[in-house]
Amino acid sequence: MSISAAEVKKLRDITSAGMMECKKALEESAGDFDKAVEILRISGAAKAAKRGAERETSAGIVSHDAGALIELLCETDFVAKSEDFLKLGTQIAAAVKAAGAKDSAAAAALTLSDGKTVEQSVADMASIIGEKIELGRVANPDGDVAVYLHRRSADLPPAVGVLVSYSGSEEAARSAAMQVAAMRPTYLTRDEVPADVVENEKHIALETAKEEGKPEASLPMIVEGRVNGFFKESCLLEQSSVVDSKKTVKQVLADAGTTVTGFVRIEIGSA
Repeated sequence: MSISAAEVKKLRDITSAGMMECKKALEESAGDFDKAVEILRISGAAKAAKRGAERETSAGIVSHDAGALIELLCETDFVAKSEDFLKLGTQIAAAVKAAGAKDSAAAAALTLSDGKTVEQSVADMASIIGEKIELGRVANPDGDVAVYLHRRSADLPPAVGVLVSYSGSEEAARSAAMQVAAMRPTYLTRDEVPADVVENEKHIALETAKEEGKPEASLPMIVEGRVNGFFKESCLLEQSSVVDSKKTVKQVLADAGTTVTGFVRIEIGSA
């Protein structure tokens, strides 16, 4: 049976076992989650990983290869900027691009040039260095992609990576990627915002206006204005452009004959 990346991640989050171990356990249990946990407990995979389960991987790097983006996590900046760690990130990104892997579970199973899987290579480095090291998020969209990597400090490797899928001008798309890095939009357009999120924003706007003592007759207009403000902050195409603050990102892209169809933003230390 087919095991989804979400199921693998859920089992990994609970047991702290490796992604491939979790996938194998789910396959062996035919998707029975509780049985998969039991299999890992018996095999010792969960127990072996427990030592580092509470340690936080708040540092790391974002590496890319021709539009494939990967997140490699560790505990300290000292390790994040080490030559071997940077090299492993580059190798994983290249393998992801070459194989067309679309998520972390698929990436973990890939074989690198030394014959080891990504998962084994990460585990080996963790053992040698003595820090908890994890493969984080993976993004590898199809089609034309503009890439932007951002360093928080000149002496540290990139900690923010953005991919923007587009048609048209690569320069304009890269400017949009810089916008995503700086302004942290969550959605491309307001049409992508889930209905429950919109309703929650309306509720907050309404209750806040009431607390402020706004006139009852003015409440619908106030709520509409504040929800529109939410869209302008959270939707990329509605944000004020960092290139031209008098225009929205959508207008700047249109002027450049460019259409953005999606984006991915990965930042070390953020979910």
